[in-house]
Amino acid sequence: MKLRITQQHLNNFIKAGLIICVIAIIIQLFPSENKFKYQFEIGKPWPYELITASFDFPIYKNEEIILKETSELLKNYAPYFVLDTTASKTQFTKLMKDYESESGEKLQHQPFLQKKLSQIYARGVIGASDLSLLEHESRAKIHYILPNRITKQIAINELYTPKTAYEEILRDAPEKIKEYNLNVYLVENLKFDSATSAVAKNDLLKTLSLTSGMVQTGERIIDRGEIVTADTYAALNSLKIEYQKRKSSIQQSSLVIIGEIIIISVLVLLFFLYLYLFRPRIFDSFGNLLFISLLILIVTALASITVRFTTWNYFMIPFALLPIIIRVFFDSRTALFAHIITMLIISFMVDNSFRFVVLQIAIGMAAVSSLKDMTQRSQLAQTALYIFMSYVGLYIAFEFIAEGELQRINWIPVLYFAVSSAFLLLAYILIYIFEKIFGLISAVTLVELTNVNSDLMMKFAETAPGTFQHTLQVSNLATEAAKKIGANSLLVRTGALYHDIGKMKNPHYFIENQLGGPNPLAEMDFEAASRIIIDHVNAGVEIARKNHLPEQIINFITTHHGLGKTKYFYNSFINANPGVTPNVAAYCYPGPLPNSKETAILMMADAVEARSRSLGVYTEENINDAVEKMIDSQIADGQFKDAPISFRDVETVKAIFKEKIKNIYHSRIVYPELKEK
Repeated sequence: MKLRITQQHLNNFIKAGLIICVIAIIIQLFPSENKFKYQFEIGKPWPYELITASFDFPIYKNEEIILKETSELLKNYAPYFVLDTTASKTQFTKLMKDYESESGEKLQHQPFLQKKLSQIYARGVIGASDLSLLEHESRAKIHYILPNRITKQIAINELYTPKTAYEEILRDAPEKIKEYNLNVYLVENLKFDSATSAVAKNDLLKTLSLTSGMVQTGERIIDRGEIVTADTYAALNSLKIEYQKRKSSIQQSSLVIIGEIIIISVLVLLFFLYLYLFRPRIFDSFGNLLFISLLILIVTALASITVRFTTWNYFMIPFALLPIIIRVFFDSRTALFAHIITMLIISFMVDNSFRFVVLQIAIGMAAVSSLKDMTQRSQLAQTALYIFMSYVGLYIAFEFIAEGELQRINWIPVLYFAVSSAFLLLAYILIYIFEKIFGLISAVTLVELTNVNSDLMMKFAETAPGTFQHTLQVSNLATEAAKKIGANSLLVRTGALYHDIGKMKNPHYFIENQLGGPNPLAEMDFEAASRIIIDHVNAGVEIARKNHLPEQIINFITTHHGLGKTKYFYNSFINANPGVTPNVAAYCYPGPLPNSKETAILMMADAVEARSRSLGVYTEENINDAVEKMIDSQIADGQFKDAPISFRDVETVKAIFKEKIKNIYHSRIVYPELKEK
C-alpha cells in the first residue's frame, strides 16, 4: 500500500520543521557560560525571591580576610638560602697566592686573617640586594642549608654583606692589613634556594583555612526585602562559587541543557498551539508563521547578544517592537501572547527575572492597548511615550519597595528606558519592510488607503460618481457587519471602497452612473452586454495593480461577485429564447469565491445595497424580504462554501443590513407649503 502525501501533509511537515527550527535556534541563543543570575551588594535590600540552600556548601572567606590572614601567617615564614662552607678556605688561599705573586713576600698576619674570614663566612655573607628584599618583606630570619641538608635559622641582622664584612675585618686589624685590598676576597656565600623556599611557603599556606563555616541543605539564606549584611554576603558569594563549580561538571551541564530544552520547547509549542486553536487563519499561512517566528527570534537574539557579548544594559533593547508589529499586522491577543512567551524565554537569560517579566508584560499590555484602534501613524509615537511612562512608573515602584528611600533610587535605568522607547520609532521602517517582504498589509496602510481624498479615490468619484456613492454605502454596511461578527472591520472597509474600481474604465455602461438617458447595454446582445459588466472585475484588478494596491485589497475585487451570474442578462436571454440552451460561461464571473469572512461580508453588502436601490417602496417588510432573499440566494448558489463564516454570522449580518438600510431610507416629514394671502 503506497503512502499518499497530500499538499496538506506537506504543509504540516513544513510547519513542524519551522517549529523545530525555532526551538533549536533559541536553544543555541541561550547563554552557555556558568552565570550566577543574582546581583547583590552589602547594605542593599535583596530584590529577589527567597533563597534557600539546595545543597551543602562551605562559606568562603572574602578576599580581604584571606589577604589579612595570609599576611599574618607569612610573618613566620623564613626563606631558605644555601650556605657555601668552602668559601672561607677558597678565598684565603686565593689571597695568599695573589699577595705572594705580587710582592714576592709571604702574607703577614695570616692567622688573624684566616680566623676573621672563617668567622665571617661561617655566619654568612649575603648580597646587598637580597638583604634589602628581606628587609622590605619584613623577614626577621632566614634558613640556611648546610651541605649535609641540615638547616639552621639565623637572624638577618647577624648576616654580613661584602661591605659590612670588610668593615668587620678592619675594626681591630693591624695597620699593615689595612693596606691589603681585601674587598676582592669578600664574596657572597649565601645563595637563595627558590625551590625549597616555595615548598616551605606552600606548606605554610596550606594551613590557612579558606572557609569559615558551612551552610546546610534547606537552610534559609535571605528573603526579598532583607538587607544584605556581611554574613549574608559571604553566604551568597559562596553559593555563587559553588554554583559555578557545579555547573562546570559534565553531569550538571547536561541536566541544565535538558532543562533549557524542555522549557523552551513547552513555551514555543504553547504559542503555536494558541495559533492553531484560536487563530487558524494565521496558522494556516506558512508566511504568517514564518514572519512571527522571525520576529520572536530577532528579539531573543538581541537579548542574547547583549547579555553574552556586550556590557550594555538589556533594558535598552526595544522589546515592545514585538507586540507593536504583530498588533499592526494581526490582532492584540496574538501580539500580547507572542510577547509574553518571548519575554518568559528571555527571562532565563537575564538577572532578576521576576522584575524583568513584570516590566515586560506591563509594557506589552501598554503597547497593544494604545494600538487598539489604529487610525493614524502618529499613534506609534504615542505608543512609545506610553511605554516609556509604564517603564518608569513600574521601575520607580520596584525601587520604592527595594530601597525604601527616595535618595537611594538608581536613576540610570530611566535613561535605558528612554533609549529603548526611542528605538520603537523604528517600527515605521520595519512595518514597511515587512509589508514588502512577506506581502502583509498593516492597519497603518489600510488607514491610508481609506482616505477618500487620495488621488485615486478623487478620480474614482469624478469618473464614476454613482459607483463611488455605491461603494461608500457598501463600505458602511460591511464595516458595521464586520464589527458585529469579529471580522477585520478596517480591512473590509478598505476592500469595499475599491471593489468596484474597475467601473472607472466604462462608467457609462453602469446604470448608477447614467443620468436618465438611454442605456447603451440595451442595444447589445445579452452575451456582449454580460461580458462588459463582467469585465469590470478584470479592469479593477488592472487598475489596482497599476496603482500598487496590496494583494489583500485586490482579493476583494476578484471575489466580490464570486462565481455568480449576471442574472439580468442571463434571465433575459432565456426569456427571449425559450428552448435555447444559453452559454452559461458567458454569463458567469471568473471568481474565485470569497475565501474569508471579510470577502463574504463584502459580497453580501454589495448585493444587498444594489438590491435596496431597486425597491419601489421602502417599508420594513420590503427591506427585510429583499435582504433575506438576496443573501439566501447567494448561499443557495454556494458562494460562501470557501469562506469561514457560520450561519450564526450570516444571520447577524442580515440583521445589521436590515437595520442600516431602514435608517438610510427612513421616511421624512413633508414640509407644508406657505399659503398665499
